[in-house]
Amino acid sequence: MDLVDKGGALSISSGEGGGVVSIDQLRTDVASGEIDTVTVAIVDMQGRLTGKEIQAEFFLDEIFSQGTEGCNYLLAVDVEMNTVSGYAMSSWDSGYGDFVMMPDLETLRYLPWQPKTAFVIADVQWLDGSDVVVSPRQILKKQLDVLAKRGLEAHCGTELEFIVYNDTYEEAWRQGYRSLSPANLYNVDYSIMGVNRVGPLLREIRLAMAKAGLTVESIKGECNLGQHEIAFHFDQALKTCDNHVLYKLGAKEIASSFGKSLTFMAKVNEREGSSCHTHLSIRSSDGKMVMAQDGVSGELSEFGAHFVAGLLRHLSEVSLFFAPNINSYKRYVEGSFAPTAIAWGRDNRTCAMRLVGHGKSLRIENRVPGGDANPYLVVAAMIAAGLDGVDSELSLEEALVGNAYAAEVERVPDTMTKALDLWLNSEFVSRTFGDEVRDHYANMAKVELAAYNRTVTDWELYRSFERM
Repeated sequence: MDLVDKGGALSISSGEGGGVVSIDQLRTDVASGEIDTVTVAIVDMQGRLTGKEIQAEFFLDEIFSQGTEGCNYLLAVDVEMNTVSGYAMSSWDSGYGDFVMMPDLETLRYLPWQPKTAFVIADVQWLDGSDVVVSPRQILKKQLDVLAKRGLEAHCGTELEFIVYNDTYEEAWRQGYRSLSPANLYNVDYSIMGVNRVGPLLREIRLAMAKAGLTVESIKGECNLGQHEIAFHFDQALKTCDNHVLYKLGAKEIASSFGKSLTFMAKVNEREGSSCHTHLSIRSSDGKMVMAQDGVSGELSEFGAHFVAGLLRHLSEVSLFFAPNINSYKRYVEGSFAPTAIAWGRDNRTCAMRLVGHGKSLRIENRVPGGDANPYLVVAAMIAAGLDGVDSELSLEEALVGNAYAAEVERVPDTMTKALDLWLNSEFVSRTFGDEVRDHYANMAKVELAAYNRTVTDWELYRSFERM
């Protein structure tokens, strides 16, 4: 289980691996000294893992069965962890009390990139045992429960792009994130040599994730300088999202051990942004592909057509879940492989929704989310919108053929102000997620907008310092 330091890089030694472990196995490994720490983490609004590192014996004695408490502001702060006003669940007036992080033992696993460390994701509960409904994981679980009551389940995969820099996170901070050195100096999309130039780091991430139980499919270069993508096999929706947030954490920690940094920002410069293409298929509880038309390869069933129509109908209203930051909206540039048109197409990368695969692999790919999106909220919004299309028996327009950037169709909201207005005034959002969730995430957007509007940017200085 231990990690060996080789010139600053973490090298995985032989030992346990393979994903989820039982509480009995954890007891055995704690007793033998193989594990001495258990990280208990919740998923915050921004899709980050926050929590505590627990002494392993104490975790077994108390925490795994009764949870551990944390300040409820963890779901009511901005990106920089500042306490901000406007949240009903957490404020100075209410005293910033606690909620409970209750470990979900279905997520218990070992982290090969951290010495002698186990990890578990926790659900968030109030002290009386009731769910904190604004928790991203709870928002997704609610939609999965809706599916389950219909005898359905969601399977999905997320494709996360990131950019690697040869600078450490500390160097990048001290440099004001200027003049950073990307790991590749030219477009390495599908380039084997380009990937191999960053090979030691990408290999370490790939092997570490496999040992943590994620099924790695491939690594490929992307268009921006130093940009790459590691793809993982699809799985049940909750498991995919749990894996997604763990991967983001692990990739950053491993990059740091190499003296490098990587970012999942949606738009780090004026070149191509980093996406989080989200593939979704709905199946029956016995595994039947309900979105695919029987006997017709690559064609949607009636259910599938209604589902995709719902995605298109409500995309604008839920875009706050797909694009949660000011920076998110700067990714939507024509001709950049980020979508600007609310349309669907068959294997058409210019559309917001791309139908791909055949037969059992038929699925819809949502190309709107960026690398900064919270996967739980993305998938929850997709399920809810699609099911509303099914319930309303919405008709699906013909697939767009050709360049969607040039098509005369509705556009993806290109500012957070537009997205917030659509979210707040959506009957669908209130009906589906509830007023508490609607208002909570609206406040998140308001806080982001207020912070941005107070900031003097480099663009303003260069544009105005001398010339105005």
